[in-house]
Amino acid sequence: MQVRAQPAFVLHARAWRETSLIVELLTRDHGRVAVVARGVQGAKRHPLRAALQPLQSIRVDFLPRGELARLVQAEALDAGAMLQGDALMAAFYVNELVLRLLPRQDPAPELYARYGALRQALAAPEGLAWTLRRFERDLLELLGYGLPLDHDEDGERIDPAGRYRLDHERGPVRDRAHGAGSTSGAALLALAEDRLPPPEQLAELRSAMRGVLQVHLGPQKLKSWGLLSELARIGQD
Repeated sequence: MQVRAQPAFVLHARAWRETSLIVELLTRDHGRVAVVARGVQGAKRHPLRAALQPLQSIRVDFLPRGELARLVQAEALDAGAMLQGDALMAAFYVNELVLRLLPRQDPAPELYARYGALRQALAAPEGLAWTLRRFERDLLELLGYGLPLDHDEDGERIDPAGRYRLDHERGPVRDRAHGAGSTSGAALLALAEDRLPPPEQLAELRSAMRGVLQVHLGPQKLKSWGLLSELARIGQD
């Protein structure tokens, strides 16, 4: 049965055969859906191409057919996210993260809403790092991988002055040796309470969240992580 007028965000599009695209969508009611858009590539620009760009908000009709649905129609709902520089790279990172962690055809309306809010927040890149840490936290929660960040596995309140390692199953584990790679309790509490922490704590949260995400991603790292690291290195030269 054809799905009609389904709100969606475009996560990714890649060439398929000579004139078509495979487009990965985050839909409101059907989760992540891959659709084949036939005949949209070629010498003559097809009117659908503009609506199938990553980050675009669209209304889509598609016909489900196993793993690959057939695109019937798509209509852009706005002018698209006009992102540049770090904000654009952050958007590509988020899209790759959702593509890797969210199974296809698994309804995730709360994630759809959260992604829409993130898309708007990325337009204000001065709080980019905090925006990404909050999305990572919420994504893990919505996918069933959420962690307690304000107490440890024994139910003890996180000590702001303590140091912790963030385990993907147990949550914060006290590190009394204050070893390299540990995270301050104050940083974990800030993320738990949705309070913007100072820059040094944001850096700690970046490493802690990346470690948890990597476990769920498996051995293959995100391509965007490598690119973001390279850009940061270049910026320091």
